Amino acid sequence: MMPKKMGRPPSDDPLTDRIFIRVSKETQAKLNACTQTLKMTRSDVVRKGIDLMYDSLNKWEGTA
Repeated sequence: MMPKKMGRPPSDDPLTDRIFIRVSKETQAKLNACTQTLKMTRSDVVRKGIDLMYDSLNKWEGTA
């Protein structure tokens, strides 16, 4: 039997779903500025933005 290949270990939370969006030039410039300043990928910046919006939504619902 062949030994298992070495490589990247499997993720505990695999990222399998994709989202495609259209943005204006202004939004794209803002996203690029965020990626450069934060030293993060576009995907990471978008994920972080979604997390921030979700957290603020939960805070807003909690105060009502």
